[in-house]
Amino acid sequence: MAAQRLSRRRFLHHSFAAGGAAALTALSWSRVWGANERLRVASIGVEGKGWSDHTSVAASPYVEIVALCDVDEDAKHLGKAAEKYPHAKRFTDWRRLFEQARAFDAVIVSTPDHMHAPIALPAMKLGKHVFCQKPLTHTVFEARQMHLAAEKYRVVTQMGNQIQSHQAYRTAVKLVHDGILGRVKEVHSWQSGPMRWMLVDDRLPGADPVPQTLHWDEWLGVAPERPYKKLNENPLYHPFNWRAWQDFSNGQLGDFGCHILDPVFLALGLTAPKTVRAEAPPINREVWTKRSTVYYQFPGTERTTDKTLALTWYDGQGHLPPPEAHGLPKDYKLPAAGSVLIGEKGSLVIPHVTMPKLFPVEKFADFKIEIVPEVNHYTSWADACRGEGKTTSAFTYAGPLTETVLLGTIAIRVPGETLRWDSTRLAIPNSTTAHDLLTKRYRKGWEPSWIA
Repeated sequence: MAAQRLSRRRFLHHSFAAGGAAALTALSWSRVWGANERLRVASIGVEGKGWSDHTSVAASPYVEIVALCDVDEDAKHLGKAAEKYPHAKRFTDWRRLFEQARAFDAVIVSTPDHMHAPIALPAMKLGKHVFCQKPLTHTVFEARQMHLAAEKYRVVTQMGNQIQSHQAYRTAVKLVHDGILGRVKEVHSWQSGPMRWMLVDDRLPGADPVPQTLHWDEWLGVAPERPYKKLNENPLYHPFNWRAWQDFSNGQLGDFGCHILDPVFLALGLTAPKTVRAEAPPINREVWTKRSTVYYQFPGTERTTDKTLALTWYDGQGHLPPPEAHGLPKDYKLPAAGSVLIGEKGSLVIPHVTMPKLFPVEKFADFKIEIVPEVNHYTSWADACRGEGKTTSAFTYAGPLTETVLLGTIAIRVPGETLRWDSTRLAIPNSTTAHDLLTKRYRKGWEPSWIA
């Protein structure tokens, strides 16, 4: 069913209530693994984050990288990976790779955001386990589809929000679960770093020659056609600056939301938000805004003080929660990215990838934080594919988390509107414009196949 033909009635027919379900293991999968048998992994998108993804998974002695797929054949992309894995088969089109599905057991998807779901959904339909980079998808509807597919095909899944498995985030979650803060009143989360990928404010006219090594049509994939373009010597899209563009990514919130909001979700047991509203500059159709504030209202949980919980997100260079919002000491410098949970007994700052800190400092001076050991986010996925243990960011959890993050990116495109979110019906009933942004049009010939 093509997304552009998706009526509201049929759109709702394909949805169900979002919520964190138990992570799946491979025990129900038909294959029985021998003690020393290797998981055969195909890596799609092999440079940048893709490089760290497949090399980290391959650190397991029970993993063999058997196939490499990248749209760029140059020495820094497919060539580099082929040198590391000389026996792996090479592809420039994931569709050709999937024609040889018997040759591999699992897939790593580390492409730009817009190709996550179009690749991961058919992989799961083939019975392949999937590790997929964050944000899990490009649209809210795709995130729901990934959730549905993981359940339907009973494969092992993991989203690449690997900081979840770091001792800092795991320790922060335990502090909240242990009741150190009491019940939580409100949350502020932020990413105040520079957007180095934001090179222009709108699309530039004209076209530049496509590098001989780059398969441009395959790189565009489901996105609308556009010419290859550079700014001076800087490519505007591939291999890095695609994150600035709405056709390929979800900007700063999409980039970091699935990291920074993850320990908040786990600590408080959050589900789908009730409302979302954003403050942001006017936005064109091409690039993301350089600064935004997003206000979420969640249903309260057993770990919150009220029936609702306010969570505010801030992004943009130097954009941090104001002191009057977080109430921390004036001489304390907030980390560049992270969260603060304000509780009845104190506050907890969760910096991005460093250990949490309790406030007031004098109150917790004699309190010794018990550090929770980290786990390997990558090899634990590979182990779960072989029937050993389970993943912690399976698509049954990562899908709803991604829906929340991407609802924020919809609010950024309709600033000032308070959007009501009906998770059960997968609908924004009070804004047709925002509702239509739950999905998108796909380039002819590239339309994904949805889960019925």
